[in-house]
Amino acid sequence: MKHTKLFLFLLAILVTGTLSALGQDGPPPDDAQRPADRPDAHRPNLLAALGLSPEQVQQIRRMNQGRRLEMMRAQHKMHESTVALDDAIYADTFSEADYQTRLKEFQAAQAEVARLRFESELSLRKVLTPEQLVKFRGMREQFAQERRDNRQERRDRRRSR
Repeated sequence: MKHTKLFLFLLAILVTGTLSALGQDGPPPDDAQRPADRPDAHRPNLLAALGLSPEQVQQIRRMNQGRRLEMMRAQHKMHESTVALDDAIYADTFSEADYQTRLKEFQAAQAEVARLRFESELSLRKVLTPEQLVKFRGMREQFAQERRDNRQERRDRRRSR
C-alpha cells in the first residue's frame, strides 16, 4: 500500500511536470541542447518520444493553461493547511477540536490537489492515441523502475557505511 501511494505520487509529479513542460511557450528543447548538469538532463524528451502531433501539443497546452492557476491555488491552500495543522499540533495549549478542524481542512486541500492531478492525467490520456498510450505506459514503468533502483542503491550505500 505504501509503495502504491508513492508510485501514484511520483506518477502525478511526472504527469504534472509533463503537462507543465507542454504548457510552456516555444518548442521543447532537444536532449542535445540540455546542459548535462541539469537534473532533468537524463529524462527523455516526452514530446519526441511520444510523437505528439502539433494539434495534440496545442490541446495539452490549452488544458494545462486552464488548470495551472487552479493547481497553484490548491497547492497553496494545502501548504497553508499543513502549517495550520502543525500549529494546532504544537500549540502551547493543545485543542482537540482545533486539531480536528485543521486536519479536516488539510484532508480537503490534499483531496483537491489529488483531484486536479488525476484530472490532468485523465486529460492527457484522452489526447493520446492507443500507440502513444502504450509508449507512455512504458515510459512510466521505466521511470518507476529507475526510482526503485535508485532507492535500492541508497539503501545499499547506507548499509555499507
